[in-house]
Amino acid sequence: MTQQSYASGTSAAPLIGETLGAHFDRMAVKFADHEAVVSVHQGVRMTYGQLREATDTFARGLAALGVEHGDRVGIWSTNTIEWVVAQFATPKIGAILVNINPAYRSSEASYALRQSGVSVLLAQVRHKTSDYASILNEIRGSLPELRTIVLIGDEKPDVPLDGALTWSEVVAAAHRFVPEQLRERLEATQFDEAINIQYTSGTTGFPKGATLSHHNILNNGFFIGEGCRYTERDRVCIPVPFYHCFGMVLGNLACMTHGATIVIPNYSFDPQLTMEAVQKERCTSLYGVPTMFIAELALPDFKKYKVNTLRTGIMAGSPCPVEIMKRVQSELHMPEVTICYGMTETSPVSTQTAVDDPLDKRTGTVGRVHPHLEVKVVDEANRIVPAGVPGELCTRGYSVMLGYWNDPDNTAASIDAARYMHTGDIAIMDDERYVNISGRIKDMVIRGGENVYPREIEEFLYTYPAVKDVAVIGVPDEKYGEELCAWIVLKLDATTTTEEIRAYCKGKIAHYKIPRYVKFVSEFPMTVTGKVQKFKMRETSTDELGLQKAAGVVTA
Repeated sequence: MTQQSYASGTSAAPLIGETLGAHFDRMAVKFADHEAVVSVHQGVRMTYGQLREATDTFARGLAALGVEHGDRVGIWSTNTIEWVVAQFATPKIGAILVNINPAYRSSEASYALRQSGVSVLLAQVRHKTSDYASILNEIRGSLPELRTIVLIGDEKPDVPLDGALTWSEVVAAAHRFVPEQLRERLEATQFDEAINIQYTSGTTGFPKGATLSHHNILNNGFFIGEGCRYTERDRVCIPVPFYHCFGMVLGNLACMTHGATIVIPNYSFDPQLTMEAVQKERCTSLYGVPTMFIAELALPDFKKYKVNTLRTGIMAGSPCPVEIMKRVQSELHMPEVTICYGMTETSPVSTQTAVDDPLDKRTGTVGRVHPHLEVKVVDEANRIVPAGVPGELCTRGYSVMLGYWNDPDNTAASIDAARYMHTGDIAIMDDERYVNISGRIKDMVIRGGENVYPREIEEFLYTYPAVKDVAVIGVPDEKYGEELCAWIVLKLDATTTTEEIRAYCKGKIAHYKIPRYVKFVSEFPMTVTGKVQKFKMRETSTDELGLQKAAGVVTA
């Protein structure tokens, strides 16, 4: 009988049947004097014992402010020690942490905060060109459920945020919620409850809030760490963002479940500061999307950094050119680097290469199914295809999200009756059950590790007065893997320029969603049934923009 494209992950290690708060406390006792986190840019170090004390105090402070079991606490911040404290504090009081992308601007932040019903928001004042305090002053009136804003860090807003509290004021309120009450709240929490909401760009034009449980992300973090063979001796440099599963689960939770050390090199990615952190903190593991590794290897003084303490790491987020993978293994001294594949809705990792897989499997596939999970490849009729035949990859098991927050229709469209999550990715499973991602069914662009759905950008560009019709596609790019190109049909007698279109986007949508290229056309290539042929648009734009070289670099 022909082998089918199905695999299930076995493991001698059972699933963890605890809440994140309870498991964290257990690890904090076991590794009390071991370094838990180093925030290099903030000059802060904490042992597991100190981190537990900080999280307990902050959790009690939030509860004293009225945060109840099931309340949503948002966090809008780049990578800081406070992010880590909030991540481990909120589960202890049964709160649901809502990750707000630091690149969000007014319309996106307003939607996510309102849709999830955030009542308390932990917010950085500003970062680079993002003035979060000003945006909050602008949108606060449209957020009736947001009652409290807590400012992260020592910076003061240019314009005061009425009623905003400082982090230290929340800590000072902890005495009103005693440790015994915190213990009662922790014990009342179940591990199948929601703990986290992460917004993914939506094909309908609006982001969807993937709702994840303690069980989802705690176990996924543990088995990711197992895949990297982590122990308490590992020190993991995490330049990828915490608001995303990559930083929060593959990073912080993989470390915590193994007693390893979280090393935060900077607020956001900087190749030089990342290399300095690896050297200074003697890191054994380094994370990044391919774009980040390319930037590190391209540093003029790259060879001066002593990175011989590295042995492993994780590359994920977008397809990696084979030559870059080889350079990471050799020049970055990461012979055991692994590739992870997944999506936010599956907590996120479904497959991972092993540190001892053959080179061709570690460079040409995304590995095999994770422990306690199932994956299958199906055709359009949802029937499993034979090995070697392309189809849609589906995942089932503990990692599948609870659903999209307050969105039963999109949940039902993504998770079938058998509880398989349909990824929308085209995959091929070989006879040894290694998976190769060969394309995307969903109309998604991956720019530098950020998933971007063109429909969301199209919906926004329709609000530009001169635009009659718009279609957004991904085109090859050597640096980011893909860049955005908007084909625009203007209204009769209307005129505008690429610069004006981009200026209209600035400050309203995230920078990575602003099209780099704009092509003004009279019509789109269409099928006989009236569907836009985006593959033809991509071919045309690739040729006209001279991106053939980049197209040869990008893997499917």
